[in-house]
Amino acid sequence: MQRGVAYGVIAGALWGMVFLVPRVLPDFSPLLLSAGRYTMYGVVSLAAALPVARSLVKRLTREDLVALVKLALAGNLLYYLLLTAAVHLVGIAPASLIVGVLPVTVTLMGRGDRGAVPLARLAWPLAMVMAGIGCINIDVFTAAEAVSASVATRLVGLACAVGALGCWTWFAVENTRYLQRQTHFSANEWSVLWGVVTGMLGAALWLVTAALPPGSPQGELAASRWHSFWLLNLGLAIGASWLGNSLWNAASKRLPLTLSGQLIVFETLFALLYAFIYDARLPRPLEIAAILLLVGGVCWSVRQHADDDAGGTARVREKAQGSAP
Repeated sequence: MQRGVAYGVIAGALWGMVFLVPRVLPDFSPLLLSAGRYTMYGVVSLAAALPVARSLVKRLTREDLVALVKLALAGNLLYYLLLTAAVHLVGIAPASLIVGVLPVTVTLMGRGDRGAVPLARLAWPLAMVMAGIGCINIDVFTAAEAVSASVATRLVGLACAVGALGCWTWFAVENTRYLQRQTHFSANEWSVLWGVVTGMLGAALWLVTAALPPGSPQGELAASRWHSFWLLNLGLAIGASWLGNSLWNAASKRLPLTLSGQLIVFETLFALLYAFIYDARLPRPLEIAAILLLVGGVCWSVRQHADDDAGGTARVREKAQGSAP
């Protein structure tokens, strides 16, 4: 469990870097950023898969392929497109408020799985996580400028945010369950296969962007901007996508959903940290409160799982001693 938690935290640190790229490349559209990132992810994954390609293909079943396509669509392409659409239509605050409840939705969907702690014992840790998410969003509401949009536009934006929340919740739960169910691929092998499939979908998305009418702002960008675009997306492909997903898959194999779902909050925490460094400022009081509440809630949840695991081990030992001749 300790190793699984460490893998989850490092994955969150790598995933937090994803939020920096749109800030550094504001002149590229979300569609183009998605296509570039996942195309590069596919190239990196294909390079990693080549030495063992024959072995991977031999073990790959039709069920695996269908699962990979579904996970890549929901957890990567569709999620990111819906999230960026929500941010454009209603702003960062409402979108983050809805998507920020991921630890709670994943935990609730993980009830009943192997190793899941009863929800009653997680009530206070979950309350702390929710309070931390609330502090983050209250700060965003008070610090950011309001988005002026019609009621219809806001409704569409909120629907996109809810869709993004649903996509990642479904992905986190289904990916964990599939990893725990199948035994013919390691966490790293599964991540490589997932990356290859995602890259194919990203390349298809790139073709869609190329087919769009000419005259878009991207067509007028300088060569130096395109150099930065590909360099940053290569960094994301190696760090956030390939390595981050490998670590998350390794954590998913070792942890119950009620715990791994809450470790997603570290993506938010590291994204905040990178934002503070990039903006060269200290966190505001509400941001400090949010960080303390989120870390406290997750640590409390880890303790609950550790106690439950220790209790289960003790009961097994008692049974063994009682039945010994």
